[in-house]
Amino acid sequence: MEVVKLGTLTNRKIGYGIVQPGASVLYGVPVIKVNNIISGLRDINCLEKTKEGIDAKYSRTRLKGGEIVISLVGSVGKTAIVPRDFAGCNLVRATGMIDILDPLMSLWVKYYIDSPKGQGYIIENLNTTVQPTLNVKSLVDMPIPVYSSEYMKNAISILKSLDDKIEVNRRINDNLEQQAQALFKSWFVDFEPFRDGEFVESELGMIPKGWRVESLSTIADYVNGLAMQKYRPLEGEKGLPVLKIKELGQGCTDNSSELCSPSLIGEKYIIDDGDTIFSWSGTLMVKVWCGGKCGLNQHLFVVEPKDYPHWFAYQWTKHHLDNFIHIAKDKAVTMGHIKRGELDKAKVVVPDRTSMAAIDSMMKSLHSRIISNEIESRRLAQLRDTLLPRLMSGELKVGDVTL
Repeated sequence: MEVVKLGTLTNRKIGYGIVQPGASVLYGVPVIKVNNIISGLRDINCLEKTKEGIDAKYSRTRLKGGEIVISLVGSVGKTAIVPRDFAGCNLVRATGMIDILDPLMSLWVKYYIDSPKGQGYIIENLNTTVQPTLNVKSLVDMPIPVYSSEYMKNAISILKSLDDKIEVNRRINDNLEQQAQALFKSWFVDFEPFRDGEFVESELGMIPKGWRVESLSTIADYVNGLAMQKYRPLEGEKGLPVLKIKELGQGCTDNSSELCSPSLIGEKYIIDDGDTIFSWSGTLMVKVWCGGKCGLNQHLFVVEPKDYPHWFAYQWTKHHLDNFIHIAKDKAVTMGHIKRGELDKAKVVVPDRTSMAAIDSMMKSLHSRIISNEIESRRLAQLRDTLLPRLMSGELKVGDVTL
């Protein structure tokens, strides 16, 4: 094993992206931001665009596919490999490019940066005067352990097989989520299965006879979280990770997540797999949480159905999300949010018992499979993260690992 500086492994100089990409334009060059790295580079159409003239000034960081991109500001140290179909994209100032031609070495470096030692180096070299920032010079000088090609190939094979299984689960869940949304729309928006039946007038227009209109606040309790900084773990107590907007967005807690006292906050504010979480302030989103037990922070609702299936409250809350986002933007002064009164105004259509039983059998199956896949992916990620430091250090013999 030898240790080399990261800068000696690259084809192009390690660099950051466009300093001022400007407001996103309809036609232009897609640019990768920190949030894109965190959420995963899966769809180029999700990227904002900058003007071609601005991109032209930063051709040094124009991407060809296969490069490592890394967040340099804010949530520092998040990485991704650029897909080949992202060729031609660029970066913003808060992200950096590491261009290593050898695909094996590129993956090895990515996994090393992701490892505790790699993240430890980043933390030690952060400039935190305004917000956490990693200078490119520190990245260039980052020490990278290099082993034989055979060892690195085998180690990467193990780690990548776990990541590939996680990616398969994600794709399956994307499909299941699309099925669930299409089924929900068919039944509760378009009323397709009931077109030949009798309809009656309602405040939402014509609905199937025997159905009724309610509001979000009558089908579920929306329980706001606590200001968890007031409930730190007691001495000798094992703290519980705090679920904030960041954790909800990434789908899991991590080593940077704050901790709270499970004994002080009580069961009401302890979240577990399968709970529906609605972020009503800042970045508005609705997700089924599958990141394990944690404490619910303020600005997040846990959605607790009142004698209705969980999927029913989840789908209706998600159905109104775009409108909530629009309301929050209109009212935004510093940080957009919605008030509880909007939950009263948001209407839902409740079916009769027979129809609910019929749709419940289909929706519950889809909902359960999504949760099961998410939990499996979390366990695979935990296994990967357990193996990662040992494989990166050469401590673990590759032949000893059985998946």
